[in-house]
This record gives sequence, structure tokens and C-alpha cells, in this order.
Amino acid sequence: MNQKEKLLIGIEHILDVASDLTQEMDRLERVEEECKFLKEQLFLSQFTQPERKIFELAIDEHSVTEMSEILFKERGTIKKQRRSIMQKLHVSSMEEAVQKYKEIQEEDTFELIKSTQFNLAF
Repeated sequence: MNQKEKLLIGIEHILDVASDLTQEMDRLERVEEECKFLKEQLFLSQFTQPERKIFELAIDEHSVTEMSEILFKERGTIKKQRRSIMQKLHVSSMEEAVQKYKEIQEEDTFELIKSTQFNLAF
């Protein structure tokens, strides 16, 4: 086998590895998106369905009045559900609740898994 053939085989091998790496990166991006979705679902699962609707509107920075109009509920009901959300999250404002949600969304998945109550060995 001459030098040119060896070089072509080497280039072919490099292209195969590059293709494999590209496929793995695509797979990891899909896994990360799935993890993000699952983190969101896990976070929201602690709320009742009406509280979820309130929280989703809070994420979009809607006021109590706007929430009341959008959901066709009394302001007092909205305030009560907001208080329930804040109690469940151990925060003193909806802004803190939304911030907590955003921090969890941005947190590295691997670090989040390590910090959970589960004792997983990696």
C-alpha cells in the first residue's frame, strides 16, 4: 500500500469519526431537550391544574387582574392560588417562584441529578 492509499484511508477514517460525532451531538441535543421538558413537568406536577394555569401566566408576567380576566376567575381566587403556589415553593413572592422555575430550567441536568435526594453513583 503506497503513501497516497494510506492517506486516503486515514481521511476516510477521520470522516467516519466526524460523522459519528455529529450524530452523537444530535442525539445529546435531543436528550437535553427531553430533560428540559421533564424538569418542567416535574416542577409543575406539584401544583393543581388551576395553580398550573396561574403559574404559566405568572411566567409570562401577567398581573392578578390580567389572570382574572384571562381565566374568568375572581381576583380573590387568583390571589389564593398564587399564595398556595408560593407556599409550595417556600418563597415570598411570585417573582421568586418564577425565578426558582427559571433557575431549575437553566441548571445543568447532570448537576441537578447529583443534587436530588436520590443517591445515584456516577
